[in-house]
Formats: sequence, structure tokens, C-alpha cells
Amino acid sequence: MENLKPSDVLPPIPAKRYFTIGEVSELCNVKPHVLRYWEQEFAQLKPIKRRGNRRYYQHQEVILIRRIRELLYDYGFTISGARNHLIHGLQGQVDGLSVQGGAPMEFSRPCSGGVDVTALREELKRIIALLEAK
Repeated sequence: MENLKPSDVLPPIPAKRYFTIGEVSELCNVKPHVLRYWEQEFAQLKPIKRRGNRRYYQHQEVILIRRIRELLYDYGFTISGARNHLIHGLQGQVDGLSVQGGAPMEFSRPCSGGVDVTALREELKRIIALLEAK
């Protein structure tokens, strides 16, 4: 996935009521055809369609798109995994998932070139220890 900026450096969302697909594409650093595909995959994403089927996204939808992008691109979720995460809420944010009220676990973000296997191994060890403690 080339030319992807981390979610932390996305431009601020202007104080507007509606955004075109081109504006949302720039605000979220996602191509318009990807946005149209996500509309099919995520039931929560329903832009208003007017004049010639032109899409107009509201502010909360832009925030949702950024969240979907973060789950897919930054955390490596699959489409169905991100969909389930958004539908079920899965106790907290990805950065602080807790297991049945247990201590929050921290997730390291992958490098731009791949996954930090050592950090992943350590996270899995912590998860196993939490599960064995129950």
C-alpha cells in the first residue's frame, strides 16, 4: 500500500455539514473507489445521494471512514474483522482492548515495511499469561 500516511497526520476535518467523495478521499487518504467499496461492506456508512447519484458524506461518516481506515491499514484488520469490531464495539479501543475487565493490552503498530515480529511475540505471551490467569 503505497503513499499511505499514518492516521496521526491526516488533515483536520473542516467544519462543514457535507463533503463530496473527492473531499473525503483527500481527508482520509483513501481513493474514491475504495470509499464506494466500503459503503457496500460497512452498513453504518450510508452517504446521502443527490443529483445524479452524487455522494455527500456527513462529518460523523468522515470520522467513521477514518476509523475504518485505521483498523484496516494501521492495525491490519480484515474487512470482516473491522466490520465486527465496529458492530460489536469489542470493549474499548484497539489500543486498549481488555479481556473481561482485565488489564488493558497495548498493541504496537507495524512498521511501514512489515510487522515487528518480536513485539508481536511479546504481545502474544502477555495475552496467554492473561488467559491462563483467569
